[in-house]
Amino acid sequence: MRDFFISIWSIIDPLYFQCTRLTYPSCKEGNIFRVRLTKYKGRNIILSDGTLINKNDTLVKIHLHNVRLLKEFKNINSEIRKAKMIYKYVQMSLPGIENYIQNHTHSKKIKGIIGITMLNKGCERLGFETFEISHPIYKWFKRISFLPIEILSSKNTSDWNVLKLHNPSYLFMSINKLSKYVQTMSEK
Repeated sequence: MRDFFISIWSIIDPLYFQCTRLTYPSCKEGNIFRVRLTKYKGRNIILSDGTLINKNDTLVKIHLHNVRLLKEFKNINSEIRKAKMIYKYVQMSLPGIENYIQNHTHSKKIKGIIGITMLNKGCERLGFETFEISHPIYKWFKRISFLPIEILSSKNTSDWNVLKLHNPSYLFMSINKLSKYVQTMSEK
C-alpha cells in the first residue's frame, strides 16, 4: 500500500512543483532542496548572530524533496540511518543554496533561509536555529500537511502518535551563518 501512495505522489509531485513556484538550486550531487523566494509573515525573530528577521523580509524558503527521500528510504528500516542520510543530504545541499542566493537577482534583499519541519533534531549542528510556530491554527495546519509524509516514512508509528510526538518548527539560518558554514565545510 505504501508503494502505491508513493507512486501516486510521484505523479502528482511535478504538478505541485509547478504550482508552488519552486526551483532547484544548483549542486554537484543533486540538491535535496527545492527553493523559492518568500516574504516572511511570522513574528519578528532575532537569530543568534544578531540578524533580525521582520515581517515581509525576503527569505529563501527551502523544501525537502520528500518524494525522493521516501523512494530512497523505502527499504531502510532504521530511523537512525534515515536521519543520518537526511543530515548528509542537507549538508551536501547547503553550498547549492548559498550559490543560488549569491546568483539571484535579489541577492542583496535576501536575509536568510527558512524552512518548516518536523525533523528538528540535529538542525543546530547544520547551522539552523529552530523556533516554535506561534500561531495555533497555522501550527495545526502544518501538522496535518506533514501527516502523509510521517505516515509514509515511518513503519511503526500510528497516525495519532505522529500528531502527538512531533511539532512543526521554523528553521532559520542567516546568510552570514550559511556562508560561514559552507566555507567551513569546504576547508575540511
